[in-house]
Amino acid sequence: MRKKWLYPALYLAVAAMVLVGVFWYQSSSNDVADQLNEENQNVEDEVFIGQDDEEAVPVTSQGENLEMPVANQDEATIVTKYFDYDATDEEQESALVLYNNKYYQSKGIDIAKGEGEEFAVTAALSGTVTEVKEDPLYGNVVELTHDDDVTTVYSSLAEVEIQSGDEIEQGDVIGQAGQNSFGQSNGVHAHFEVRKDGEPVNPENFFGQAVSSIESAATTEEEVSETTEPSDEPTLEEEPSESGIQPAPEQDEPAPEDEGEAESDESGETDDTDEPIIDEESSSSSSTTQS
Repeated sequence: MRKKWLYPALYLAVAAMVLVGVFWYQSSSNDVADQLNEENQNVEDEVFIGQDDEEAVPVTSQGENLEMPVANQDEATIVTKYFDYDATDEEQESALVLYNNKYYQSKGIDIAKGEGEEFAVTAALSGTVTEVKEDPLYGNVVELTHDDDVTTVYSSLAEVEIQSGDEIEQGDVIGQAGQNSFGQSNGVHAHFEVRKDGEPVNPENFFGQAVSSIESAATTEEEVSETTEPSDEPTLEEEPSESGIQPAPEQDEPAPEDEGEAESDESGETDDTDEPIIDEESSSSSSTTQS
């Protein structure tokens, strides 16, 4: 303790220990920060990078908006509208399809381009191909299933470039527009339907809107259909072959006014044109008998 260098040495030792502690604290803080950054980077990589080091494709069907099933919407024209009971008389008239001397209410829209020009039909939404078939009335028919129990149907196709089970992205080509027997007056066109829980809805009401909006309006469509007479338009599933379709005959079966007329008809003594004369004779004879 008597030596002069002892106290400076103690001061230097304490200062060295303080400096070492400061350096150690800063180093540990930097390590923690680096570890947090690395964990955050790993989380981002797990979100955007798949197992094969490929960028993951997010599910966009929930955020997709319904589009016209054509590549260039500006060149497409709706030649037949969806039959809406709340529409004007003019719009309802444009939603009727004449087939076999009988009018049917359209359950979708018919799209044409120019004057009989062919065009590619594209997927209005991303989905799964659940059915591809050839119908004698509607031509080639393709059905796509989407989220929220929504399906889209494309018919009157001349060629189909997909098959059942394929995963289709919005805008992918499904086939080429063609002609069919049911909408023969429209020439080359594509018939497009949107269905919610199997019930058709008006596609024009949902163009540019999300798939979830179709569910909110489906109840309204069903309420309207319940309060009105059902349409007799043949559906894609229920329509028989073209050769088996005949217009319903209009049969007016007159109800007999009394039993006397029925007995006269059964006996075959007179025909229907003489019924008024029979009534007059019977009435005169009865009056003569009473007198």
